[in-house]
Parts: sequence; C-alpha cells; structure tokens
Amino acid sequence: MKLFVGLGNPGGKYANNRHNIGFMAVDRIAGDHSFAPWRSKFQGQVSEGRLGRDKVILLKPETFMNLSGQSVGEAMRFHKLTPADVVVFHDELDLAPGKCRLKSGGGHAGHNGLRSIHQHIGEAYDRVRLGIGHPGHKDRVAGYVLADFAKAEADWLDDMMRGISDGAAALADGDGAKFLNAVALRVAPPRSSTGTGQPGRSETGPLPKPSAPAAQPPEPADTRSALQKLADRFK
Repeated sequence: MKLFVGLGNPGGKYANNRHNIGFMAVDRIAGDHSFAPWRSKFQGQVSEGRLGRDKVILLKPETFMNLSGQSVGEAMRFHKLTPADVVVFHDELDLAPGKCRLKSGGGHAGHNGLRSIHQHIGEAYDRVRLGIGHPGHKDRVAGYVLADFAKAEADWLDDMMRGISDGAAALADGDGAKFLNAVALRVAPPRSSTGTGQPGRSETGPLPKPSAPAAQPPEPADTRSALQKLADRFK
C-alpha cells in the first residue's frame, strides 16, 4: 500500500494557487483512475483506489500547508505504513515550470509543508517535485506561490497533470524512471508527429531535395578539317 500526499491549502480561495499544485496532482489521479469519492479523515480529504496492482490512498491535508505533517503522520500510523511508503507531491521553486523530479529523503529546502512532515514522520519519504519556477527574489516568494497560475501557464500545467496521471501506476510500483518518462512525454513530446520513420523525413518535415549540379559551359565547336584531325591523331 502507498500513501500519495498532495500538498496545498484548503478552500476555494487557494484552489488555483501555485502552492496547490500538489492538490491538483492527486485530484487528477483520483479522477482519471476512478478512485472512491473524497471523504473527510485524518484532518484532510482521503480517496482510495488502485493503481495497477497497488492499493493507493490519496490524501489532501486540510490543516493548511504549515501543519501538513499532522495529517500525514496520522494517516501513515493508522494504516501501519512507514515513511518509505509515503510519496509527497509538492511545488518546487528551484525547478523551471513544467519540470518534474523525484527525490528520496534529504532536507526540506525551506518548504513549509515538507518541514512539517519532517517533524512528524522524519525525512525518509519520497517527494515528487513539481517545478513552478522562481519569481527572482526571495522577498517575492510568498506572494508568488500564493498567486494563481497565469493563463499562459495553462498548457504546460495540464500536460504535467496528464503525465502524472499516466505514470501514476509506475510510481506506485516503485518505477521512478518510468513515471518521469510518462511526464516528459506529455510535457515535452517528440517533435515528429508522423511516427512513420520514413526515410527522407526530418522532425520538422521532408528533407530538402539535393540541388541540381551547376551547368557546365558548352564545348567549343571543332573547326578542324578532316585532314587536320587525322594529322593531330599522330602527334
């Protein structure tokens, strides 16, 4: 059994914030994989289902970001899981928008949700780091993460959510490389749209035809007489 935790803040006011991308990820998994309806438990919202051969519990803590560990710790202990069974989806300032990385253990890098989880279950859990980019200065971080995604970000955000859903079963099964590949195929798919592998085609269309050889100047007319031609052969 796995516990997939999406981090965010509860309530409609925060629903589309960059800080809530973890909520968005587990919502997408629940919707695409026919999980049970969300219900209140463990100081959060819980949904249960299967991803491939694995039973998975999805959790959205409703304690607000800074106290996320209370909800995670309660759910983990109730189901007799270990930190190694926990996967946390969270926003990552240090990754460009649309980038996705996995991390096992280690520090919380100042993320308040991870800091709280560290306090309640330790650091030996897995994280799915979802890049949202950095505003450029630390003084702007709070306003940036608590602001909604811009309309211009809708395409890559939707692609990332689709990729997370595509690879969710692999992630539950412990195949991180396959999960990351599924996300990459959505966010940055191969440029060729034909898939035919036909020779003479590149990723952006047919190869240019080879240019014709340059025209050669015409041979000068032979004005020699027949006798001169015969004499020249024996020179």
